[in-house]
Amino acid sequence: MSRSSAFWATRLFAAAAIIVGGTAVASAKCTKLGFSVNDYGKDGPTRDAKDLLDKYVVKWTAERGIKKYTTGKKDVTCELFLDFGFFDEHTCKATTTVCWSS
Repeated sequence: MSRSSAFWATRLFAAAAIIVGGTAVASAKCTKLGFSVNDYGKDGPTRDAKDLLDKYVVKWTAERGIKKYTTGKKDVTCELFLDFGFFDEHTCKATTTVCWSS
């Protein structure tokens, strides 16, 4: 094989690898799921929102027949719902991205 042929063969192989690699990524599906909890304080609803989100992800994927999936980092945001001075109540929402192959 000449140097020119080897050069083009290498380029063609690299282009094919990019196309195949891109196809694998493109066939993955993702969605964002969340779970909210309203309770006294902030630590309790934060912890409960994360725990219940984990259970919801398991239920949601099972209902759709998804056996193999990955989840991203869990993010939690909390908002003050009631503030009576001597106690407060927060609504906390935990979210994560769930991805699976199609």
